[in-house]
Amino acid sequence: MKETAYNQINPLIRLKETELLSSAQYEQLLTAKNIDELKDSLKNTVYGTYMTDDFAENFEYIYSREKGKLYEWLYEMAPEPEVITIYTSRATFHNLKVLTKAELTGQDLDYLFIDDGRYSLETLKSAIRTRVSNELPDQLMNAVLEVLDYFQESSTLQAIDIIYDRNFLTFQRQLAEKLDDKDIVAEVIAFIDLTNISTMARGILQGQHENFLSTVLSSSGSIPKEKFLEYTQQSLAVFTDFILSTAYSGLVTPIISADTKSLDLVAFEKVKDDYLTSMYDKAKIKAFGPLPLLAFLNAKEVEWKNLRLILVSKRSNFPIEVVRERMRMTDGL
Repeated sequence: MKETAYNQINPLIRLKETELLSSAQYEQLLTAKNIDELKDSLKNTVYGTYMTDDFAENFEYIYSREKGKLYEWLYEMAPEPEVITIYTSRATFHNLKVLTKAELTGQDLDYLFIDDGRYSLETLKSAIRTRVSNELPDQLMNAVLEVLDYFQESSTLQAIDIIYDRNFLTFQRQLAEKLDDKDIVAEVIAFIDLTNISTMARGILQGQHENFLSTVLSSSGSIPKEKFLEYTQQSLAVFTDFILSTAYSGLVTPIISADTKSLDLVAFEKVKDDYLTSMYDKAKIKAFGPLPLLAFLNAKEVEWKNLRLILVSKRSNFPIEVVRERMRMTDGL
């Protein structure tokens, strides 16, 4: 689709960007002495209407509700829904995991549903229960069927997460390729590569076998899955050496332990998020195309992560500097 198709929505996105929390507002939140002071700082933001006595306790509900409203609005406005789906599919696959487990175990897990702005709770539950759907695309329905078919032979609940996670990454790559935007394709490939690095590193620490790792790793990134599997029986330090030979060497070098010569996996998650955010920098100067829209979605996701972290820190009395170090990168922070 021509970049001019975004002429109408991109100015609206620029207005939405002005509602994002600023560095000064983050500083107020960080230095707030308690939850009450934090709520005072949020009263004049987009979260102002939620500043009730139980705001902190209900943040996950508020987060889900706000996310659903934003996604629904964007689906109505965006000329290419695949741009929105790159982000909403994270919630969609979460819902498929939860509702599939509920169907197979007889539990009621509806409270874990996250509004993705597109597929209702009943739509997903019906697709899982009946194995057919007129609303879900083939890629999602095929993932559902793969999980259900596998579960007929093995009752391992962990397999549900594994199969859906792998299908999610494949779906991300398919969406990016369909949009045919080099910046979006680059971001999605980096997301898949970094997810594979994290998955492989944790698998090594857990002593996972090659068959398991072959199942959980995605083939949709730029680093062949077979290269990862060569390190199945190796140490994390040896695998870290391999990562230093890839395009992500500069990214991981600062978080390699001087003692163990291995990746710091806790630090890696923040580095991963910050790196992906940095890939949207060029969106600041682009007036056309889908990148500003995707950059805003990423910025909003980062804001939610940071706000959750700050809320948890106020309840647990974490030192400000510790919280600051763990916060994801935003403009001016």
